[in-house]
Amino acid sequence: MKPKHTLVVLNPGHFHAALTLRKRHPRLSDDVHVYAEDGPDVESFLAIVRSFNERSQGPTGWRLHVYRGPDYLQRLLADRAGDVVIIAGKNDAKMSAIDRLHAEGFFVLGDKPWLIDADALTMLNRTTATPPLARDIMTERHEIATRVQKALAQEPEVFGRFRSDGDEPALHLRSVHHLYKVVNDRPLVRPAWYFDIAVQGEGITDVSTHLVDLAQWMTGGAEPLDYERDVELLAARQWETDVPRDRFSQITGLPDFPASIRDRVSEDRLRYLCNASLSYKLRGIPVHLESIWALAIPEGGGDMHRAVLRGTRADLTVDQGPATRFLTELTVHPAERTADYANVLGRAVASLRPSFPGLAVEPAGTGYRIAIPPALRTTHEQHFAAVLEQFIADIDSGESPTRTGSDLVTKYTLLARAKELSHRAA
Repeated sequence: MKPKHTLVVLNPGHFHAALTLRKRHPRLSDDVHVYAEDGPDVESFLAIVRSFNERSQGPTGWRLHVYRGPDYLQRLLADRAGDVVIIAGKNDAKMSAIDRLHAEGFFVLGDKPWLIDADALTMLNRTTATPPLARDIMTERHEIATRVQKALAQEPEVFGRFRSDGDEPALHLRSVHHLYKVVNDRPLVRPAWYFDIAVQGEGITDVSTHLVDLAQWMTGGAEPLDYERDVELLAARQWETDVPRDRFSQITGLPDFPASIRDRVSEDRLRYLCNASLSYKLRGIPVHLESIWALAIPEGGGDMHRAVLRGTRADLTVDQGPATRFLTELTVHPAERTADYANVLGRAVASLRPSFPGLAVEPAGTGYRIAIPPALRTTHEQHFAAVLEQFIADIDSGESPTRTGSDLVTKYTLLARAKELSHRAA
């Protein structure tokens, strides 16, 4: 298949930019053009991509063409060396760059978050209103347990409908990430600006983006979302993780806190505003989200995730943590465990096997575990290449899901309003 597209990477500052290049794509040229300000961020990006080229199993063959200079965006626009731009870096200027690139006719695949405050919503609305296609990188939609959870939630005989009774939300999503972690088999070095909330953004506009996206994806239909009509924001809160100087040095490689964040340092610790929770109703369905940052992954551990969908016929729960050996595990907890329900669930899972070969049902306590074969599992790092693959497919088909733009606007409007509410509630 002849390559049809050429990638351009704009000022990569987050390792997610490199992860999109984890595997080759038949519709992409091996030439990748990088435009960036000089410094450690772009060097880190290049090192990760070179490691993909040099690995023993399934090496890539990217040919990197790098321009370094403060006028990197202007040079990208002048050269027009490719048609698909990847952006993953500083968040304070990300939406303005996406808006400019979109206006110039580039396809844009941008890492989350696109914006960190409400001032950028005007640009977001303008970007999503017209072609060419622009989309954010939502990797969680490619996690196998989450995909099967969504599929079962769409089976009325298995799940029923979302419950809104009592004090429990119909959707409860919680994630725990770690500031110090290993990516691509190497300790991740984060840039100092990652800890500057004026650049990176506050916790409510970071990982919460993925959780809001999952809630929209799990509950959505064909009709586009509208924030004013479909969302009722109920509560929002943020809190800090204390980062000691020695841990900050381990994460960034710097000996001390830079001047840009000293105002948030007390008693030799950075008070990093990175944790958040929010509650809202989405088309009347109660949702509660929590995103938390711990200092470092414990030995033998990993990131943790829990997603509970409460239905009138059953609750569907995805867990990832110590009890699951840090693999995602999907369990079904029926309101009534009967032989009839077991048969219904068995038929539903069997109907999914053409898409998910080897899927099976196993008794587990008072419910059932959905057995996912190893062949269906992919890593978080692999999901970035899957996002790029889907993006290229949608470009080539000339068709994008009708909800793409409205979902983006609704998602980021909610996060921007939740940030404002968290400040009023503090």
